[in-house]
Amino acid sequence: MTISRREKTVNYVILSFFALFALLPLVGVLFSSVLPAKANDGGFHIPKTVDLGNYAAAWTQGHFATYMFSSVLVTICVVVLTVVLSILAGFAFARLDFFGSNALFFILLGGLLLPAEAFIIPLYFNLRSVGLTDTYEGLILPQTAQSVAFGVFWIRTQFRAFPSEIIESARVDGASDFRLLWQIIVPPSIPAIMTMCVLVAMWTWNEFLIPLVMIIDDTKRTAPLGLAFFKGEHLTDYSLLSAGGVIVALPIVILYFFLQRRFISGMVGGISDK
Repeated sequence: MTISRREKTVNYVILSFFALFALLPLVGVLFSSVLPAKANDGGFHIPKTVDLGNYAAAWTQGHFATYMFSSVLVTICVVVLTVVLSILAGFAFARLDFFGSNALFFILLGGLLLPAEAFIIPLYFNLRSVGLTDTYEGLILPQTAQSVAFGVFWIRTQFRAFPSEIIESARVDGASDFRLLWQIIVPPSIPAIMTMCVLVAMWTWNEFLIPLVMIIDDTKRTAPLGLAFFKGEHLTDYSLLSAGGVIVALPIVILYFFLQRRFISGMVGGISDK
């Protein structure tokens, strides 16, 4: 199917409009973050003078060094646990034949249907009964459980698309399940796994409700939660608020920037042929 030049032009115009619609608020926040506080009334202004001191002030006054450390620690732990558990479970559901596999898989998928608001209260009391509230474990374990449902679904789909001829050849050569998984199936699946890592990292980094309910200690607050408290203290200081918002969002933007090729190839192609 060939697309005419006119259709391409219309497509680019429409996509450019939506891209501008999405980017304009982000540009406004960036401009606001470098405006001098006295010249910032909360509207959209192109800065005539740039004040990078807003970032230093927001970083210091907002205690973002502590909050960013908590977010980085929680995000890394959740991503690592989710990847390992999803690969193991995804391989079992995709390539191993055992009793009740389909039923277990659909029960696991039920986790995708439950928003955090539905179980946050019993989760709080359960974690409090075992002493895990106000701890990093109380943030890592629930968010890992949330992400594993999607991870298993994602990895199972990718592993089922893996060529069966290669798997059968490996089994004929005497490859164990462990070797089959980690040396034959996982390496070509790296783009799909990296896509899952980016998505889980983004969801974990932006999680707000679980840290809000589970964490009391200021030193264990995550970056989005810290930004909310920072906003309450500087409600009308738009320059500081914008700088704080940029600081919190920047790590995920950087992560996506460096992994965008693998992210897109994982979304579009799945299993690599290399």
